Amino acid sequence: MTDKSKIIFGNKMNSGVQRKAEQSKQKYAKKYGDDSNADYSVKLQKNPCLSEPLGVYDIRVNEGGGGLPFDTEKGIIVGNIRMGFGHYRISIAMASAAHALGYTPYWMDLNSFPETTCTKVIGAQNDLYSMGSRISQKSRLFNKLLWEPLNYEGFRQLSYNASDQKNSELMAAVFKNIPKEIPLIGTHVWPAQAALHAGMKYVVNAIPDNWPMALHLAQGSVHTIQTHQSYVGYRILNGMQKNRVLKPMPADSLVYTGHYIDHELTANIEDDCDRRTARKNDNKPMRFLLTIGGAGAQRKLFAAVIRHLIPAISKRKAALYINVGDYMQVWEELCEEFRGLSRAAVTHFNNWSDTVDFAQKAIDGDVHGIHAFCHDNIFEAVYCTNLLMRSCDVLVTKPSELSFYPLPKLFLRRIGGHEKWGAIHSAEYGDGTLECADIPHTLQMIDMFMNESTLFNDMCEQIKINKIIGLYDGAYKAVELAVKMKERS
Repeated sequence: MTDKSKIIFGNKMNSGVQRKAEQSKQKYAKKYGDDSNADYSVKLQKNPCLSEPLGVYDIRVNEGGGGLPFDTEKGIIVGNIRMGFGHYRISIAMASAAHALGYTPYWMDLNSFPETTCTKVIGAQNDLYSMGSRISQKSRLFNKLLWEPLNYEGFRQLSYNASDQKNSELMAAVFKNIPKEIPLIGTHVWPAQAALHAGMKYVVNAIPDNWPMALHLAQGSVHTIQTHQSYVGYRILNGMQKNRVLKPMPADSLVYTGHYIDHELTANIEDDCDRRTARKNDNKPMRFLLTIGGAGAQRKLFAAVIRHLIPAISKRKAALYINVGDYMQVWEELCEEFRGLSRAAVTHFNNWSDTVDFAQKAIDGDVHGIHAFCHDNIFEAVYCTNLLMRSCDVLVTKPSELSFYPLPKLFLRRIGGHEKWGAIHSAEYGDGTLECADIPHTLQMIDMFMNESTLFNDMCEQIKINKIIGLYDGAYKAVELAVKMKERS
């Protein structure tokens, strides 16, 4: 097996980078073990949340055999990790597109096999990243001196990718008993890298970010990107060894697809946008959707938004959805920040049928007041936002993976430096605002959405135009690319 940490797309890493990469792997192996020779069992089981709407089956490793056989003709593996909600959201989009195109999506979360070295290594890095996100929102000095530079330039360097490649060798064992001819779409680079180390034959690496970073490289896969803006940066590995001119990625290893969007959202863009403008023209409450991640890093900002909206909600000029995912403590902290929230809100907690029923009725029905959502099941926690997006008017979020969804968006201040490019891209295509740097600018945008029509209606019309040009077809195209890789072979 070629050592992917020594030469990256023809660019040789110096001995210091190679040594550091090997030391990183050995550090993790010493702490969490090296199970490269393990013979883990593999089985399929229906995903309790996504099997009915999207036909999703979970791949379970080291939990005994049995279960259903793999469909090596129509099966497609969606390889992911739970690191925040972002990669799960993109994975659900891939599964949705695969299902719509007639394929069987297999869900493989490398961060869900607790007895394996793979999950232990990923979990340790996930914990560090979550801690950094929280600190960055509390300390401007930490954010300026460490967090922004790490997210913007540290992850950009080929030396970082070299270490990642060595570390991901410790993740390959979980693929041992999975049929190698089934195509795999990785929605995080580690599943893509690990799959290649394990000998999976057809790997698509779906890059989530709009800022070219070596962090996202999985040499040997076909990389897909959501924006034309980032294409050249990735092709020439721009800035990935400071100012050095590097050998470019081969043309056939990088493909523009457009945004990774669920079939259910893409197929209903025109109808949903027409409903939004009709509600606006009829002076019905404008529906805002707040999605709050587990780090709770922007709690004070969200509390300010809620406090600002309360008078409009009481006058039926606005309505509010709040999804805190699977983090009840975030809801409790919000209620502490704004004392009247718990009394004012209708809660939809750990009642999936109620959430699905509410989301479906809200598409054509009236909505008033505040509705809060929290589900212990991670799939319900993430998919809840998907269901609510169809009936909401404005999504209020930081410019992360949600930058690319086809509904009007109000962008809060970013958490990582790389995220700003998502808001820039959205503003250029007319389906979202600029990034609001602080609370006063955020509240200004809320008032503009509520009190005038031009900005909001223009976004709805632009989203329909964007659909015509295929901007939201990225998930379909990634699935088709994975299938064609197998067919060509």
